[in-house]
Formats: sequence, C-alpha cells, structure tokens
Amino acid sequence: MISDKQRKAIKRQQLQHRFHIRRCCSGRKINSITTVASINKSILKYGHRFTRVFVEFAHRVTPSCRVIGENPIIARFDDDGDVKSNPRIECETCSFNILPRSPVLLMQRNLLLPALGSDKIGTIVLDLDETLVHSSLGPPPPRYDFTVSRVMDGVMIYFYVFKRPGVDEFLEIISKKYEIVMFTAGHKAYASKVLDVLDPNSYISHRFYRDSCKKVRGDFVKDLSEFGRDLRKVTIVDDNPKSYSLQPENGIPIKPFYGEELWDRELMKLAGFFEKCDVFPDMRDAVYQYLGGSTKGIRLF
Repeated sequence: MISDKQRKAIKRQQLQHRFHIRRCCSGRKINSITTVASINKSILKYGHRFTRVFVEFAHRVTPSCRVIGENPIIARFDDDGDVKSNPRIECETCSFNILPRSPVLLMQRNLLLPALGSDKIGTIVLDLDETLVHSSLGPPPPRYDFTVSRVMDGVMIYFYVFKRPGVDEFLEIISKKYEIVMFTAGHKAYASKVLDVLDPNSYISHRFYRDSCKKVRGDFVKDLSEFGRDLRKVTIVDDNPKSYSLQPENGIPIKPFYGEELWDRELMKLAGFFEKCDVFPDMRDAVYQYLGGSTKGIRLF
C-alpha cells in the first residue's frame, strides 16, 4: 500500500516534470520566432541592395542598337501573322532602359530625322493606304496596277494594289522642293513592298511604319514633333484626321481613295498647293487658308 505521503511525493514529481517540459517548449518556440524574424529582416535588408545592384547592372549591360538599312534611321518591324497582327522586330533604332522599381524593359524609338537637305524648304509627311493607294485581298479585281505578296501561316497571300490617279506625278513634283516622309500605320511586311513598287525613283526619303505610331485612346497617332523638324515647315496629308490629332494644325485631310475613283484629282490639287505655299513663313497658315480659313496678309487659295 502507498501511503498518503508517498502519493503526494509522486504527484509533486509529476507536476515538476510537466512544468519543465512546458518551459522547454516555450523557449524553443520563442527561439524559432526570433530566428524567423531575423531571417526576414536580413532578406528585406539585402533584398533592397540586390535590387539596386541588379537595376544598375542591367542598365549598364543592356545595349543600345542602331541599324542602318535600305533607308537611314528607319524603325522597322516585321510579323508572321496577318497585316493587323502583332509585329516581330526585324531592325530598328532603339535604346533600352529599366525603370528604377520595375524589372520591365522599355523600348524607346528614335524618330529623329537627319539634317534637312539645303535644297529642301520643308517636310511633307504622307500616309499610304487610302491616301496614295488602295489595296484589296481576295480574287483579282477587274482592274489593279500591281500586286505584292507575303506568306501568312504557310499560305501565299496576294494584295491587289490600285494607285491613286496622279500619284507618280505628285511625288515627282513635291520631291523637287520638299523632303518626303512616308508615315503609315500599316506594318512593314506589307507597306514596304508596296512602297518599293510605288516609288522606284526613291522620291520618299524616309519610311516609318506602325511601330513608330503612338497609341492614343485606341487610335494609331503620328507624332510629328518626334522628327526633330521645325513644325512651321511640316505638313501631313492623311485620309484619317485622328492620325495627326497631336498636331491638327499641320494636317491636310484628303478624301479616302478606294480604287474606283478614276476621275480623282485630289493629289494634283495638293501638288498645286505645295507649289505655292512656300511663300508662307509658316506652312500651318497656308494649310489653314487652303482648308477655307481666313488669314491676314497673303491670300492664295
């Protein structure tokens, strides 16, 4: 038989043992929390340093590239989808930078033009589709001027191109006094082939494609200020006024051409305008008057 005294002694030993186990476990838990907190602090501390080092390293080793192709300083993209698909870079004038707090690479396109030739008095920027030509897909139409082709998804696709009446004479006339820049919202894969046929005499000095446009509220906009030209000496001709919405006073809207207007004389009217407008110190005043506005001083249109 166990006496009451022995029973109390056994119970006291059990209580001491339990207390000892709880104290040990509590200490281990505290030590674990302290260790985790220390690790997190180290990660945070050295993580910031690593980020700064990475950004600086990427900034230094990411190269700038400058490619000179058939035409100088032309940003060009190509694609393997249809004419409206996302482009694949072929060659371009670009530089890359990294935002201080982002790992994303940003591409900045340089649209600066070389110095204007001494024999040129200004710059005329032209659109392509529905301004100088009209292209159609599908079966051959009854009348067209030439075709261009490209492979899409392993299939050869043909574009039947109609030249706007007077386009050849128009380019020849304005090239005598003006620098001509082609700025189209079309992709290079299509537009460059059209231009190679349309402009065999290289009246067009520079070509820019969709990748050089800015996306503004869903529209492809052509920012003339990025050319580095005096905007008093720059005019853009486009069938879509939204494309020059950043410099509306520099733009001449032209009636869209769809290949059926054989009597169209819009380009020859513009040729006559550009022949006369050099008497204006600011071509924007000439554009305003040509479009029906009232200006003081010189009156030609």
